[in-house]
Amino acid sequence: MATTTTANLGNSRTDEAFSIAKKCITLFGAIGVITLAVVVVMAATGHASTPFMWIRGIIFPALAPVLLRITARAAGGDYKALDRIRTVATVMPIAVIAVDLIPGICPPWYAVLQGLSALAVLPIAFLTRTKAVTTAIPKP
Repeated sequence: MATTTTANLGNSRTDEAFSIAKKCITLFGAIGVITLAVVVVMAATGHASTPFMWIRGIIFPALAPVLLRITARAAGGDYKALDRIRTVATVMPIAVIAVDLIPGICPPWYAVLQGLSALAVLPIAFLTRTKAVTTAIPKP
C-alpha cells in the first residue's frame, strides 16, 4: 500500500521539481531512441553491432515510460515511488558510465550516447532530495 501525504503537494517548488524530473526522463528516453535508431541503421548498413548494444539500446527507451510512471506516483505523494526514483537516478548514471568505460564493450560513439542519456537522469537525484520534496513527501 502506498503511503501518501498532502503536506506540501501542490507547492510550486515541489511541482517544479517533478516537472523537471519528468523532462529529464523524457530526454533520457529520447536519447535512448536515437541510440537505438543509430544501432539499427549501423546494422542495416553492414556495420558491427553487438548483442550488448542491441539489448541496452532497447532497454533504455523501454525504461523511460516506467520511470515516468514512478515519478508521477512520487509527485502524487507516494514515498516508495519517491525512494525508487531517487535510487535509480543516483545509481543508474554511475552504473551506465562505469560499464561503458570497460574497454572493448562498446564503440566510443555508443558509450557517449548512452552516457548522455544516463546523465539526463542525474538531476533527478538532486531534485528529489530538495527540502520542498522531502517536506512534501516525508518518510513514513
